[in-house]
Amino acid sequence: MAPLIVVLIVAAVVCAFCWVSSLITHDTSWVDRLWSIVPVVYVWIFAGYAGFADPRLDVMAVLVTLWGARLTYNFARKGGYTGVEDYRWPILRARMSPAQFQIFNLFFIVLYQNAILVLITLPAYTAYENQGGFGPLDIALTVLFLVLLAIETIADQQQWNFQQWKKAERAAGREPQPRFLQTGLWRTSRHPNFFAEQGQWWVLFFLGAAAAGSVLQWTVLGAVLLTGLFVGSTIFTESISRSKYPEYAEYQATTSPVVPWFPRRSKLQTVGR
Repeated sequence: MAPLIVVLIVAAVVCAFCWVSSLITHDTSWVDRLWSIVPVVYVWIFAGYAGFADPRLDVMAVLVTLWGARLTYNFARKGGYTGVEDYRWPILRARMSPAQFQIFNLFFIVLYQNAILVLITLPAYTAYENQGGFGPLDIALTVLFLVLLAIETIADQQQWNFQQWKKAERAAGREPQPRFLQTGLWRTSRHPNFFAEQGQWWVLFFLGAAAAGSVLQWTVLGAVLLTGLFVGSTIFTESISRSKYPEYAEYQATTSPVVPWFPRRSKLQTVGR
């Protein structure tokens, strides 16, 4: 059986599990709990079908495993595996009728997101079909992936430290100031973790393209759709932040949305000069 068929069968089982589980538990975060796991499985399937003998495929599998291990750890320490539902879904559920939300659950949360999890790993399929070699470009892309992984790890740790500080402040009866993270990597980007996350999957695409000797590969669809998903998620997440923190608008005015860049002066700072 071809490795792509095996991946699609596994993905179909995952979709069925996520959908049925969401109906039984009334919790729609099952895809979130598998997000860092199933891509690792898919890439190792391609590497395994190559007999673990293709250096590029093996490196791709190891890189995705490192990505998955980091994300799983970060998700677990935030209580993601204890039955806590993503905070965005209850908000959407309140804005929709039960029938509308179940349609959204099936077609977007379950099917669309799982389709993306398959598509982002398909550069490994390109590498499987073009086995052989591991040159300077592959080494450079591997290093870039690791740099992006380090950025995401640092950004998430900074956010974790800040949230733990907020909890301690509230436990002591004090209102935390500031109310959201604006320092470290978060001073150069409102979502440095999102930047690094998307970047890693674009690097994986280029590793597959390097194997084929051309960037004109249909497997770019995974990275494109993932970027689109993050754009929509970022807009929705920031609308929630603005409703909770009026001062978030000032942060938006001075800080790059995703790509890290030098902070801008606020209008208040400019007027005061």
